[in-house]
Amino acid sequence: MNENIRIEEVDSVEKPPRARVENAVETPGETLARKKDYLEGFLAQKPAAPSPGEPDCDLYEAVIAALKEIYDPEIPVNIYDLGLIYNVEINDGHALVSMTLTTPHCPVAESMPGEVELRVGAVPGIGDAEVNLVWEPAWSPANMTDEARLELGML
Repeated sequence: MNENIRIEEVDSVEKPPRARVENAVETPGETLARKKDYLEGFLAQKPAAPSPGEPDCDLYEAVIAALKEIYDPEIPVNIYDLGLIYNVEINDGHALVSMTLTTPHCPVAESMPGEVELRVGAVPGIGDAEVNLVWEPAWSPANMTDEARLELGML
C-alpha cells in the first residue's frame, strides 16, 4: 500500500476559539428556570402516608426494633438479623409474627416464641401479638443479614 505523507513546517498555529458562556445555546437563567420547573413538580409531591401495617409505618419499625433486642442464646446475633423472622403483619394493633428457629431441636424452641410474643406485645400501640412458628422454608445461613454474617466472621 502506497501512502504519501505530506509534511509541512509552520512557524505558528492559531489557537482554536475557547468556548464562552455567552456562546451557549441556553443562558444560565433559562437553565435555572428549566431546572426549577422540573423540580417544582417533584418537590410538590407528598409521599403517601403508609397504613399502620405497612413496613414504613413507625409502629412496624418499633416492632422490628423490639425483635432486634431478642438474641439467640447460642449465637451472639439478634433473631431479626439472624433471619429467623419471616414476616411481620400489623392490623389494628394486632401483630402477627411468622418465625422459625435454626433447627426444630433448638434448645429454646419452647421459650423463644413466647419471648417474641411478650416483647412484640409490649410495643406501645400493639394490643396483642401472635407468633406462628413455621418450619417451611427451613432456615439457612443465607437468611442472615450482612451485619450478622460480619458479626459471625462469615464475610
